[in-house]
Amino acid sequence: MKTMILKPIATVGKYLMLMGRTFSRPERMRVYFKQYVNEMVQLGVNSIGIVLLISFFIGAVIPIQIKLNIESPWMPRFVVGYTTREIMLLEFSSAIMCLILAGKVGSNIASEIGTMRTTQQIDALEIMGVNSASYLILPKIMGMMTMIPVLVVFSTVSGICGAYATAYFSDIMTPADLTTGLQYDLHVWYFWMGVIKSFFFAFIIASVPAFFGYTVEGGSTEVGKASTNAVVTSSVLVLFADLFLTQLLS
Repeated sequence: MKTMILKPIATVGKYLMLMGRTFSRPERMRVYFKQYVNEMVQLGVNSIGIVLLISFFIGAVIPIQIKLNIESPWMPRFVVGYTTREIMLLEFSSAIMCLILAGKVGSNIASEIGTMRTTQQIDALEIMGVNSASYLILPKIMGMMTMIPVLVVFSTVSGICGAYATAYFSDIMTPADLTTGLQYDLHVWYFWMGVIKSFFFAFIIASVPAFFGYTVEGGSTEVGKASTNAVVTSSVLVLFADLFLTQLLS
């Protein structure tokens, strides 16, 4: 029982110590900037395709589900578009999309850094006097936090395009009703709330898998376990952060 309590506390302590090393002042800004650009491409730009694809189909399905389940002669026809907009802005484009990215990006980060640890590349950096935590982790965190608002915008736009595809190619609703619903009682703050939450989600998605990869011990089998633990832990933390931030920002 005592071990079950102390182990998570020790893990949190190690995580905070690693973040302290990570956010120390970079020694060579030119090298760090190059790494930062590479991470933006690898973690952000390479994720645009899957974000657009998933958001488009989710945006196309939401109006169908809403229309089939809450159809009523007393319900205005634009409610389907209004509900679709609220779902995309408030939850899907920020929280749910970040959960998906936690699986894609998180496993990538954990396995990459974990492999460097098991092949002693991190030890070689330390011997050369390089702050390996800052050199490897900081560009990933900054790159992810830079690209995540762009992915949120792309997700929202793609989801709305999917809703219009449903309106044009089915008899669920007309494009005019969808447009009316999308514009009805629009609160711009809901968009910014999703963007603000995504910054915190991006930090979790990048830093937690980096911690699991950096502290891995053993061989390739342990790297796989660390990658799995990183995805599960970051997903749970994203959900907790979503609950807390939604309550705080609403």
